[in-house]
Amino acid sequence: MTTTARWVLVAVILVVAGAVALWPRGSDPAPAQPGPDLTAERTAAALQPCPTGSGVPGLADAGAECLADGTRVSAGNVLGGRPVLVNVWATWCMPCRDELPLLAEYAASPGAVEVVGVAVQSPDKDALQLLTALGVRFPNLLDRDGQVQRGLRVPDALPASYLVAADGTATLITQPRLFRSVEEVRSAVESHVSQVGGGR
Repeated sequence: MTTTARWVLVAVILVVAGAVALWPRGSDPAPAQPGPDLTAERTAAALQPCPTGSGVPGLADAGAECLADGTRVSAGNVLGGRPVLVNVWATWCMPCRDELPLLAEYAASPGAVEVVGVAVQSPDKDALQLLTALGVRFPNLLDRDGQVQRGLRVPDALPASYLVAADGTATLITQPRLFRSVEEVRSAVESHVSQVGGGR
């Protein structure tokens, strides 16, 4: 074998070895990327823990994230078993920013039914920072994949509030569609609770 032939053979071997080294391997899964550390944001938000109850029809298989601690929960269990005022909101929704503090004030008032927020179409960090800025402390879920939104049949326009009765029936509050005072919240809740006969 001539010297030239040897060098050609070495070059071919190096090219093949390089191609094998760089060839994508379908059987090697990509390493899981850890989510961002939101410990500081969760501490600052100081949200109440997500409650547990019995199921809500239509939300039996709907998973969500409890914003207080990041755990995966069943939305049906969080929202069912007793009268609950559920408020669906998003960080980009300007009317939501006006309504959330009213709901927080209502939730802290004597005789209020439990209030649970559901953030949709929003990054968890942004949701936590908005709740912190608004001083909202009631429990909140993050509907990361839209399961809760689909289960409740949330309309396109946000915010949207529902009264979930003790039997798990969820009713969209339409009078009014947007709360402008704590008294409006209280009146709407009392009206819906009396209609379905749900006790506190």
